[in-house]
Amino acid sequence: MEVLLPAMMFALMFSEWWNYLALDAAVFLVAVILDRVSPELPAVIHPVVWIGRAIDLLARAAPQRPGPAFIYGCGIVVVVVGASGALAWLVMAGLMSLGPLAYVIGGAVLLRTTFTVRGLSSAAQDTRRALAEDRLGEARESLKSLVGRDRSSLTAPLVAAAAIESVAENSTDSYVGPWLAFAIFGVPGAAAYRAVNTLDSMLGHHGRYEYLGKAAAHLDDVVNLLPARLSALLLVSSGALTRFPIQGAWRVMLRDRRCTASPNAGWTMAAMAGLLGTRLEKQGHYRLGDGLREPEAADIGRAVRLAEGVAVLGVLVALALLAARHGITA
Repeated sequence: MEVLLPAMMFALMFSEWWNYLALDAAVFLVAVILDRVSPELPAVIHPVVWIGRAIDLLARAAPQRPGPAFIYGCGIVVVVVGASGALAWLVMAGLMSLGPLAYVIGGAVLLRTTFTVRGLSSAAQDTRRALAEDRLGEARESLKSLVGRDRSSLTAPLVAAAAIESVAENSTDSYVGPWLAFAIFGVPGAAAYRAVNTLDSMLGHHGRYEYLGKAAAHLDDVVNLLPARLSALLLVSSGALTRFPIQGAWRVMLRDRRCTASPNAGWTMAAMAGLLGTRLEKQGHYRLGDGLREPEAADIGRAVRLAEGVAVLGVLVALALLAARHGITA
């Protein structure tokens, strides 16, 4: 009996750990499948759209003077990120009370709104096709879903570079970052991550929101310190598995990773430049892979394939972290 009791306790603990792990792994894998086979939710019910509307509404009431604007911006960050995580937690708790199936399906639908692999790849492929068919105007126009820079005077190599840079940098923001947040903190963590990223994209830039967006921009930098470096490592690993020249990737990444204003973006973009053997340039801001050839339309497709490899490896990493998290909390 003295031997059986510890064994029974261990069996119960293992069963509980396995059940919770299986549920969250199912949420994650179903969300990944939904990203591949289903369109985005309509804007009227999309959580990220509502986050954006809330940010816009709060920003309209912001004071203009630098000091008050900064303090108000800190408040926006606390409210938006906190509310996003809290609401996601309430939704997941409600779904759990309805049963495992509701938890998995509802959680997967909600999680899927925090990331996209297919959307990023599809947007880049639109640019590749237009550029390959010498439709430079259409290629420039297609970039609007990938980058925020002025596209009106971009040459074909600069259009290709912009698309490749976006594919590389957004491997962090679009899926590796949200997946890490989910693996560690669940769906509420992924929702909070997406809120931080949305705040940065809307407020975290110079000009009108110089002081209002400082907190959002710096928080986004901090939140992405680990995901960006992991994305770069996964990108090099993806290249190694598909026989790209990883020696060049390491060399360019380590040399040029600090050339961008962001402390994070340069890691994945420089790694991509080295893998493709191309120079990636945003005129007046940075040049990664200096001395390499100019990129062309075919390089966009190669970048997409590498980023898809990052997604596959990212799924495995997320599942491993998820198992570790449930093991710690069991």
